[in-house]
Amino acid sequence: MSAESTPEPAIPAIPEAGPKVPGRRGKGRRRKAPGTGRRALRVTAWTAAGILVLGGTGLGYVYFKLNGNLKTVDINQALGSDRPTKVDNGSENILVLGSDTRSGANKKLGGGADDGSARSDTAMIVHVYQGHKRASVVSIPRDTLIDRPSCTDANGVRHGAATGVMFNSAYSTGGATCAVKTVEAVTGIRMDHYLEVDFSGFQKLIDELGGVTVTTTKNIDDPQSHLDLKAGEHTLDGEQALGLVRTRHGVGDGSDLGRIQLQQAFVKALIDQVKQVGVFTSPKKLYDLADTATKTVTTDSDLGSVNSLIDFANGLKSIGSKNMHMVTMPVEYDPANPNRVIVAEAKAKQVWTALKHDRPIPASATKGTATGQAKGVVTAS
Repeated sequence: MSAESTPEPAIPAIPEAGPKVPGRRGKGRRRKAPGTGRRALRVTAWTAAGILVLGGTGLGYVYFKLNGNLKTVDINQALGSDRPTKVDNGSENILVLGSDTRSGANKKLGGGADDGSARSDTAMIVHVYQGHKRASVVSIPRDTLIDRPSCTDANGVRHGAATGVMFNSAYSTGGATCAVKTVEAVTGIRMDHYLEVDFSGFQKLIDELGGVTVTTTKNIDDPQSHLDLKAGEHTLDGEQALGLVRTRHGVGDGSDLGRIQLQQAFVKALIDQVKQVGVFTSPKKLYDLADTATKTVTTDSDLGSVNSLIDFANGLKSIGSKNMHMVTMPVEYDPANPNRVIVAEAKAKQVWTALKHDRPIPASATKGTATGQAKGVVTAS
């Protein structure tokens, strides 16, 4: 999260688009980015597949159309200078969030009332190592009890600090900027970029890709996420994929930790699937994917253009599922509430120290921590 170069297809003419205008050309077949993301499940994960096809757009009309799809948040402006120091060692840290807003097209998918509320249902820190050949992905359980710092949201509204609250309250309180602020406070690591994808966008992206093939080693039956899969190989459409990455009661110990293990397995399967999808043989498929992807993601302002996303994706194209190390932030079950977890501080420090110094995460950092007991239930086919 090295490809052979292939000729780019011509993008078909679009009615009333005006004359063709040369656009920026891609540099060959695009490969997946880590992450992603209700982010890309991040992404991240989930956004990765769509982002990586953007380099194929060749018409000026298409470029401006896709550029106009993008939504951005100026994280740097909102957070100011009270942040961890940027480490200049060639590595990058990207926060990938999957959001479950309860408004518009997401109302049915998110469940609950159309009240405009939103939560960060999935959070992954993607650390891209110097040289951009490999990455580590650290999932943050949404039910982790943390101390949330005060923060200013993208509208300039100040939100006070809170103690002992769930991690996903940061996003529901102050959106992307407060989520980034909280992650930086918990980890001591500066986030260089931000990517967010919502329920409806994730589902559409998977459908545009033609589904993702996975193998389940056990039956999964979770009425709450509308998922019923027998053990075996499945090509999941968007609705089923969304059900898989949301399920928590049909596998493992029923916790958010088990769901994270499913999400991580799905992300790897998604990245592998992108290799096999012949988007460059079909100009219409290429455009549809790019259109859906740019409508799906919200980024920090530094990634807020098609050109910036192309450059970003080019820097990640050598990272495949086999050179992505995926872990969960070290946590323990809260003795006072088994439905919540708390940070295993000493072990978590090993993770953050490794990433700060651009080193692999040591196995000792996650040994003996809470897992969710769903590892191996889903694998890439």
